[in-house]
Amino acid sequence: MYRENFFKPLLPLPFLVWLDFVQPGLFINHKSSLTPPSISVSRLSSFVIAGRYTEGIRPWDMAEDKGKRDSIGMSLRGCRTNNGFVQNEDILEKEPDLGSPPDSAVAILGPAEPALQGIRPYAGMPKEVLFQFSGQARYRVPREVLFWLTVASVLVLTVATIAIIAVSPKCLDWWQAGPIYQIYPRSFKDSDQDGNGDLRGIQEKLDYIASLNIKTIWITSFYKSSLKDFRHGVEDFREIDPIFGTMKDFENLVAAIHDKGLKLIIDFIPNHTSDKHAWFQLSRNRTGKYTDYYIWHDCRRDGGTTIPPNNWLSVYGNSSWHFDEVRNQCYFHQFLKEQPDLNFHNLDVQEEIKEIIQFWLKKGVDGFSFDAVKFLLEAEHLRDEAQVNKAQIPDTVTHYWELYHDFTTTQVGMHDIVRSFRQTMDQYSREPGRYRFMGTEAYGESIDRTMMYYGLPFIQEADFPFNNYLSKLNTPSGNSVFEVITSWMENMPEGKWPNWMIGGPDSARLTSRFGEEYVNIMNMLIFTLPGTPITYYGEEIGMRNIFVTNLNESYDVNTLLSKSPMQWDNSSNAGFSEASHTWLPTNSDYHTVNVDVQKTKSRSALKLYQDLSLLHANELLLSRGWFCYLRNDSHSVVYTRELDGIDRVFLVVLNFGESTTVNLKEMISNIPTRVRIRLSTNSNYDGSEVDTYGILLDKGEGLILEYNTKNLLHHQTAFRDRCFVSNRACYSSVLNILHSLC
Repeated sequence: MYRENFFKPLLPLPFLVWLDFVQPGLFINHKSSLTPPSISVSRLSSFVIAGRYTEGIRPWDMAEDKGKRDSIGMSLRGCRTNNGFVQNEDILEKEPDLGSPPDSAVAILGPAEPALQGIRPYAGMPKEVLFQFSGQARYRVPREVLFWLTVASVLVLTVATIAIIAVSPKCLDWWQAGPIYQIYPRSFKDSDQDGNGDLRGIQEKLDYIASLNIKTIWITSFYKSSLKDFRHGVEDFREIDPIFGTMKDFENLVAAIHDKGLKLIIDFIPNHTSDKHAWFQLSRNRTGKYTDYYIWHDCRRDGGTTIPPNNWLSVYGNSSWHFDEVRNQCYFHQFLKEQPDLNFHNLDVQEEIKEIIQFWLKKGVDGFSFDAVKFLLEAEHLRDEAQVNKAQIPDTVTHYWELYHDFTTTQVGMHDIVRSFRQTMDQYSREPGRYRFMGTEAYGESIDRTMMYYGLPFIQEADFPFNNYLSKLNTPSGNSVFEVITSWMENMPEGKWPNWMIGGPDSARLTSRFGEEYVNIMNMLIFTLPGTPITYYGEEIGMRNIFVTNLNESYDVNTLLSKSPMQWDNSSNAGFSEASHTWLPTNSDYHTVNVDVQKTKSRSALKLYQDLSLLHANELLLSRGWFCYLRNDSHSVVYTRELDGIDRVFLVVLNFGESTTVNLKEMISNIPTRVRIRLSTNSNYDGSEVDTYGILLDKGEGLILEYNTKNLLHHQTAFRDRCFVSNRACYSSVLNILHSLC
């Protein structure tokens, strides 16, 4: 009955005073029989001040007497007050009655009587009455208890939040959480029937890419350029080559990729441009600031033959200097003569490149792969580079590998330039969820130099240099695979993130290098190693190099063979294009090796790839766990993935040689006698158990085994030097969270 009235004294006093001031009568229920609507808040206030409340007498009883109501209406001139309440409109101002008893004024102005024993809290009571009730112990004590409980709760929550943040490991970013899918756009899907793949073709196939559980799409060079060197001779860094579509097509593709929850990274080649680029045309004519945008030097001409300033060689062989008749000087090119090198000693050039980076970031690109960065700077002294074979006649040194390139690669200051690219990208990484990824291509570098692209402990450079060492292997063996894995993990700076590639546009396809029986095991390898797996388009279905000799392209044939059109189905041109002619022929095996055929087979390479990517996405053991290698030989590689707080272990056994038997009991003494097969390259074995005393593996067979244990290997002294982890984390099954208090 008095529920709302009972709790009113429990509310903070300042709040109630303010409430009754700005909204008098807020708590009055006019439908209640206890509070007649004829009684206003101002009158009730007057009653209290007049001290007219007495035990057993209700305020509205007094309202029945009109004479008394007038006497307590506080209408005397000069004595009128409303205590912050709106005065009742029924009480009209009138002159004081000189004939009134003198004690009426005393009654009005006298002190309030403290007798509240017979009065209970009621709706709309004025603040003076409220003050009387709120001071009583039964209201004051609960109010104080609630106040201090609130303060204590806020403090506990604040401390708990700080503690959780302090002990939480760094979350995996989008480029760490799943595989990257690399696309050569000219060969992926043709949407306009001209025989060339394009951006709209990629957009058409986004559902397929998403079905692979891919997180990031990596598109190689699509800038406006000549056909030299696979479009690495760029004519305009801010334009899409017409072969691939328009800028609108690109913007639509970016939006569609993001709508799928995917990310996009693109190639960028800052080292050089095409000789048709506007900068080069201005530079060869010595126009303004562009005069020194490229590397020019005087050179001698002897009977039509150019005598270069030094012995520096192009990557493709012969001198890296070419004479320009317009400027009457030689310009430097590390690659083809149609690709002059930019002069990165010129600060204006560095600013131009940063503005181009910003241009594409504003278009919505999520990251870059920076190619050929080791060539950004050359020594300004132009001294000859040393010969590998000092006895060789200097005039016969024409191949790139015949010199030590100490003055044309990885020069002092090169990493500073790359870090400046990182700083430019960081300006666009401040928005939550929009971190901009940076990868660098370091092909041909030693492992020590490759690791330098990770940056310094407190100065970030690339998120990772792309690891193509597995794609360089030409013959499979357990020892060679083990060497690639351990060389990267042992040399990688602490806390950095690894990645693994088994193919790419500049290397032969995996099937052509190893054989089709190794497709599944290599995909299993990169999905069970710590870090980010990177897949070149077509590797998920086991595509191989094309076998052709007559190509209508001015390229190195050896690097064209891995760029054949994607094999979608068994229709004409493998479903890549409806044109009568494609820029490269499709492989002759496309009738059996294509996406549509493998979708329907339970034991296909595509099905295993999808299972592996799904397992990688759902298992903390693979995404966050320790990597501990157990054994390797010419045939097999054996390692575990484990995580503190999870009493399960994945044990991966991969056989790269002929049929062999592996005894796991010899490697791990406390392993159960029988363990379950979580995933196998032969799907018939999935879910079954094997005897750990002897597991027979066929050529190219791989197993992901699962068993329960509390004795994790990375805690054991015997294995401590064989275990690696990038970002240390532990799992709490009670709270279902990751933490770093391991």
